[in-house]
Amino acid sequence: MVLTRDYLKSLIDPRWQGRRVAAAMSGGVDSAVAAVLLAEAGCEVVGITMKLWDYRSVGGDAVRDGRCCTVESVVDCRAVATKYGFPHYTVDLSEEFERTVVANFIGEYRRGRTPNPCVVCNTEIKWPALWEKAAAFGCEAIATGHYARLATAADGRAGLYRGVDPSRDQSYFLWGVPQDYLERTIFPLGSLTKASVRELAREYGLANAEKPESRDICFVADGDLNRFLTERAQRDGISRTPGPILNRSGELVGRHDGFERLTIGQRGGLGVAAGRPQYITAIDPETGAVTIGDDADLFGRSCRVAQMNWLIDAPVNAFRALAQIRYRHQAAPALVTPMGATAVEILFDSPQRAITPGQSAVLCDLNSARVLGGGVIAAVGVG
Repeated sequence: MVLTRDYLKSLIDPRWQGRRVAAAMSGGVDSAVAAVLLAEAGCEVVGITMKLWDYRSVGGDAVRDGRCCTVESVVDCRAVATKYGFPHYTVDLSEEFERTVVANFIGEYRRGRTPNPCVVCNTEIKWPALWEKAAAFGCEAIATGHYARLATAADGRAGLYRGVDPSRDQSYFLWGVPQDYLERTIFPLGSLTKASVRELAREYGLANAEKPESRDICFVADGDLNRFLTERAQRDGISRTPGPILNRSGELVGRHDGFERLTIGQRGGLGVAAGRPQYITAIDPETGAVTIGDDADLFGRSCRVAQMNWLIDAPVNAFRALAQIRYRHQAAPALVTPMGATAVEILFDSPQRAITPGQSAVLCDLNSARVLGGGVIAAVGVG
């Protein structure tokens, strides 16, 4: 694809060109290029960096692992703003992030579930807080560096669509963003590949053009989830809950020192020798029991999803869709049956691996790549 100036300008909806737009800037290459594309299209850009956490609260090695929410990331943002002549502000949302995202993350693990903090952050922190700051600065829209697309759908709504780069699509994390926010959102990168974004960053002379990707869980900066959860439990004065390890027949095969750090599909770390690989297939927070089995035991066809946020009119009848049950999962065809306005049951055409309570299930149109809505997996093997 030839990235001509006219093509790049077309990535910004014409209704926002020439208007004041708040660009969320993390210090990474994606948000930096998104901000520059806005400026190049004639938008009056206001850069906003949200400081969500610091290493004093989450631990880890700031020198080795710091890629966002650091002084260096703020400096990178300001360098882009200075180069392209727009103002930049930093807002401290660390208390809100701790109270909402981190608390939910820890609480879900303590309930034997596996959370998705990016979804909670987007839904509860980034969009509400970013819009509040944007409105204070007189902005009419907000923009982020997510790889997702928005377009007016046949029903007149701002439809959320998958990004064109399947390896980078981030629409999965956006199902909880309220519709009225999407109406005032811009995703400049949704029609670009990651390679194209890097190429543009070099062309624009951005200092962070080669900056590494962010961690999957940004506030577990060293990637050591066990360390993070252990330190938080110690800080909060909460002991782990040891319990039995059972095989699929319910026989005792060992003991674990706490389910609060475990997840469905996890292999190893339990000290059980079975002569073949064993995976966690179930966690019962009521009894503390953890069940293990073979890889084949991880596959299931159904789940119940709660906390649904619909980006279309809430369906009342069963319908077919593609369902994605974690970020790296290939969305699979399924029958979706509404259970009221905020819950559904999903029956996949074929078994799916490691359907996990606490993770998000996101529904997509079979033909158009439009995201229909999403929710949180509440139970597995229903129906």
